[in-house]
Amino acid sequence: MKKYSEKTEVLEKIANGITWWIGSIPSLIAHTLFFIISFLLPLLHLVEFDKMLLILTTVVSLEAIYLAIFIQMSVNKSHEKIEDIQEDIEDIQEDIEEISEDIEEISEDIEEINEDIEDIQEDIEEINEDEEDEDHNERARNVMLKSNVSSNKNEIKALKDIIVQLQNQIEELKKD
Repeated sequence: MKKYSEKTEVLEKIANGITWWIGSIPSLIAHTLFFIISFLLPLLHLVEFDKMLLILTTVVSLEAIYLAIFIQMSVNKSHEKIEDIQEDIEDIQEDIEEISEDIEEISEDIEEINEDIEDIQEDIEEINEDEEDEDHNERARNVMLKSNVSSNKNEIKALKDIIVQLQNQIEELKKD
């Protein structure tokens, strides 16, 4: 089985090389020279015209058969590659949809956190108003807590902006 696979690979490499050469400028030149020489041989009385046409027709027919085979091999390979690419694209699209759903969930969570932070800030303000005579240490602690809440709120807003950017990028990818 291994020898068969190796032989097949060697034959495919040869077929690829021939297919590449047939579609090249040197091939065009070689075929043109071949046809010119074929038609010059009867003019130079080296071969009879009918015999030259018979041989030329046979050679061209055989070449056409092999070219058709090589072209079909190339088409088959291209088709396999296209199928692989389509599968990869489908996988990427599924991943994008999942990421989009995750981002939407995170966005909702951030909105809830923002609401909670606003409630906490309101509670802190109420506590500060109710306890104006509170000792100095307690006020310092409340100021620090308020500062931390504001800092967290800013970080959450920054995260929300990043999520919006990611959602826009996902939308652009879906359009592509």
